[in-house]
Amino acid sequence: MPATGASPTTNRRSITWRASCSTPSRPMRARTRPHGAVWRQASIRRSTARRVSPPTTAARRSTSLRSVHVANVPRCSPATRDVLFFKPLRRRRSAIAPPRPRTSVLAHFVRGDIAMSMIRYAAFAIALAAPFSLHVPAHAAGLKLEADLGQSVLSTAKPGNVYLRLNLKSLAASNRERRPPINAAIVIDRSGSMQGDRIEAAKEGARVALKRLSSDDTVALISYNHDVEVLSPAAPLRASREKLIEAIDKLEANGTTGLYAGVKEGGKQIEEFVSGNNVNRVILLSDGLANVGPSTPGELAELGRKLASKGISVSTIGLGLEYNEDLMQRLAAASDGNHVFVERPSDLAEIFDREFGDALSVSARDITIIIECRAGFTPKRILGRDGSIDGGKVTLKLNQLQAQNERYVVVELQAPEGRSEGAADVADISVTYVDLDDGGKAARAEAKPSVRFSANAKDIEDGLNKPVMSQVTRQIATENSEQAVELRDKGDIAGARKVLEKNADYIKRSRDLYTAGAAPAPSASVGALTDLENKSREAASSLDGDAWDRTRKLMRQDQHRAKVQQAY
Repeated sequence: MPATGASPTTNRRSITWRASCSTPSRPMRARTRPHGAVWRQASIRRSTARRVSPPTTAARRSTSLRSVHVANVPRCSPATRDVLFFKPLRRRRSAIAPPRPRTSVLAHFVRGDIAMSMIRYAAFAIALAAPFSLHVPAHAAGLKLEADLGQSVLSTAKPGNVYLRLNLKSLAASNRERRPPINAAIVIDRSGSMQGDRIEAAKEGARVALKRLSSDDTVALISYNHDVEVLSPAAPLRASREKLIEAIDKLEANGTTGLYAGVKEGGKQIEEFVSGNNVNRVILLSDGLANVGPSTPGELAELGRKLASKGISVSTIGLGLEYNEDLMQRLAAASDGNHVFVERPSDLAEIFDREFGDALSVSARDITIIIECRAGFTPKRILGRDGSIDGGKVTLKLNQLQAQNERYVVVELQAPEGRSEGAADVADISVTYVDLDDGGKAARAEAKPSVRFSANAKDIEDGLNKPVMSQVTRQIATENSEQAVELRDKGDIAGARKVLEKNADYIKRSRDLYTAGAAPAPSASVGALTDLENKSREAASSLDGDAWDRTRKLMRQDQHRAKVQQAY
């Protein structure tokens, strides 16, 4: 039986369709398809069926569905029908079909074409937005501050002195993807004593340094003898690398040594590019005595302090056995830089590589430590570092801190007498610094160490902090080493030897004490004490004749490393 509205004599099929989308609000216009077929206008009607028995509720629901009747529809592929969102129905039967199981509205929506369209649009939007997404930098690692006492329990009767140790540790990863830019000046001595292998080794060291740096880093090259020459002014390497290499290749040695002027010019070049987010460093190489211009250790130390106040450190590399180690070490210490003794020119390339590796790992700079002692605790002295004590206030400055490196400060305090048993605050400590891993932003850390007073001898004995005291021992041993140098410089060889031997015994006793029992000192501290003991005994046997020049330079180098916790 032909469908309603179709001609009985038509040769085309008459098919009833049900729309899988919402019912059109008005008849669709005829469209011409690519193959030329004309689709007739579709009319909307309510489906009806012959009733064999009174319809049930489910049957009424089934017969209420709207359907689309299309007359004289030409043959077309299923894909063409899918484009129009129509699906063919079976021919109506004379009997009512059993009701379909009910499906939730949500299920219809999820499986429907609207949901699929939304998913496609969402995927398209995500793909379109991906190239424009913003990278959010990771939170800065920061600095960890620990404040501990060498004795956590003090006697109520006679407390004596106690050591306060502040430990600073950068939490930045040593293999971080991004680092602050370097702003460096390489200052090379080209006086007559640098002729031959020394000047060639210095040139190779400078080339090694350039290989460690990127195009965003800034480098200046200065050479000096009796005059100072800026071979390549400070500029980003992206524009100056070739010029620097040419200047290094042309270096020649002659004349005398104007060390002060060379360092001063290096600092001047760096100042032009100092910013809040870079590492500023002068690297000085010299093999001789400063004999032009200011030449005393005090004058060079004052220059170092001026540069440090501008955020610039000076690392000094002494080559051979003829340079003034006091002058070089004081300059480095005043600016919180490194100091190295290089005996053979062939080692210079490795030292330059380590020095620039150290600069590349800096994560914090311009560190200021303020210790305000509580009532009853009085600061007596600072071990190993320059600082100021004004009543109960102690102020120290560190120029820089490397990633994954620890640096510490030790202050000796006099504890109050006549205290009753119980806890007491020792000091309020604040540390301000520039966090280079956070874009050069100012940051702050605080600590409030406390101590307990007791009359119990066992509690006092158990209150010994072995990790702290192992580091205190290293600083005291370094002071003893400096005393031995002073005695030897005065010609008292026997007195210097006695101090060094007693120092070695003191280090051994302390190491044995702090490695025994519960909560021993860490292996790194124990290893440092063992190395210090061996070097003290070796120095005691090398104070005579020509051996003294080499021994003295080694002792100054080791003293500097111990006091500032040099990373290499």
